[in-house]
Amino acid sequence: MQAQRHRPVGITILAVLAGITFVVNSFVALLYLGVLPVVLIGGTGFFGEALLAAVLWGIMALIWGWVAAGLWTLNPQAWLFVVILSILNLVLTVVSVLGGTTWEAVLPSLLVNAAILIYSLTPGVKEAFESPDRTT
Repeated sequence: MQAQRHRPVGITILAVLAGITFVVNSFVALLYLGVLPVVLIGGTGFFGEALLAAVLWGIMALIWGWVAAGLWTLNPQAWLFVVILSILNLVLTVVSVLGGTTWEAVLPSLLVNAAILIYSLTPGVKEAFESPDRTT
């Protein structure tokens, strides 16, 4: 019988941040699709390919949804995905800016992903995802 692992408060916060990133990425994808107005936050552009940008941001949003669920259940793979995905999201943010999107449009994504990456690399977070039956 496997022992039930306790989810620390910090992991719960990380899971909530991943859920927020899901919402932010969905928002950015909708901006690129033209569904939401960009008047308040500046323009969007992605090397003239708004549909490609919307697809990339939408895929990232879906993966963040999966990661949030994995963090909630303390799935060890979720920790690795959160690190990789936050780095990829930061890269996509910079590429979007290089493609013509304003910093204001991607600032929420930049801030949330930077916070997630920094927090997920702390020792306490990594320890929470280690297997309880693993001996070191």
